[in-house]
Order: sequence, then C-alpha cells, then structure tokens
Amino acid sequence: MSNQLPSREQALALLRANNCSPLVVGHCKAVAKLAVETAKQLQKKGLSVDVDLVEVGALVHDIGRSKTHSVDHAVVGAEIARAAGFPEAVIRIVKRHVGGGITKSEAEKLGWPEGTYMPVTLEEKIVSYADKLVETNDERIPVEETINKFQARGLSASADRVRKIHDEIAKMSGEKS
Repeated sequence: MSNQLPSREQALALLRANNCSPLVVGHCKAVAKLAVETAKQLQKKGLSVDVDLVEVGALVHDIGRSKTHSVDHAVVGAEIARAAGFPEAVIRIVKRHVGGGITKSEAEKLGWPEGTYMPVTLEEKIVSYADKLVETNDERIPVEETINKFQARGLSASADRVRKIHDEIAKMSGEKS
C-alpha cells in the first residue's frame, strides 16, 4: 500500500485483524463519520481537504487500543499502521490524534520515540478534534465537556490545545467558537 491510500474496507479490516474490540471499532466509525462531515463542511468553504485521508485516518486512529488503552496507543497504533504498509499521512494521523497533540517535552516524559506528536495538517487536526467530540459509547459531546474533563484530570495544556483546534476549525467553517 505504501503511498496508496487504503480503502474504508481495508481500514476496517486492519482493525479486525488486530482484534480491536467492537467498542473501539464503533468509536472509530463514529469519529470517522464526524470527521468526514467536518472535512466536507470545510471543503464547501473552499479549503483543500483530503476527505478520503480524513476517513481512513479516523477509522484507524485508535488501532493502538488493540494493544493498550494508555496514551501510548498513539505510538503503538502508528507502528501497527506502518507495519501494515499504510501511507505516512495515515500514520501521522494515528500518531498525532491524542490530547489535541502531545508536545515534544511531554513525549520525552512519556518515553516516546523522538518525533512530532502535534497535529500539523488540516486532516490531522480534523481527526484529532473529531475524536475529542465522540465518547466511547459513540455519543457526540460538546467540546466544553471534553475540555472540562481534561481540566478535571489536571491536563490543562491538553484542554487548551483542544480549545485551540476547536476555535481554528470553527473559524474556518464559519461557525462561532
């Protein structure tokens, strides 16, 4: 696959092949649905967004949860996607979706390999953001709820990053933030 984007079916097959729980698969599908809606909304505003990349990246963003439910699932998931021959753009979405992004110093503290764990491209930001708006039970929640949860857990930097992505996407889509 290397540079060719896998299909939706291939992305779902990767989740199944790695024994992701039905809960994780359902969550990934719900995140993909919201992410694609967001990407199409931004396209209508004239922005260049690869909707297919957003969908595939969102479908496999939590593939690492097949091995761990810690924040490390982003790193583990990126390794799984790489081993499966997924393109680098998908691997980056998986790697950069947690917590609205992970800074270099946070990644060092977590013992992660050197790299960028902050969403950079619009597609990465859309998937990271959509993930923060979908609960484990596939219910959509307001961004404020996610921000409050991060703050209650003492993760104010993550809360700020989620707010920043929310504001950026809301501004691009013409919504009030």
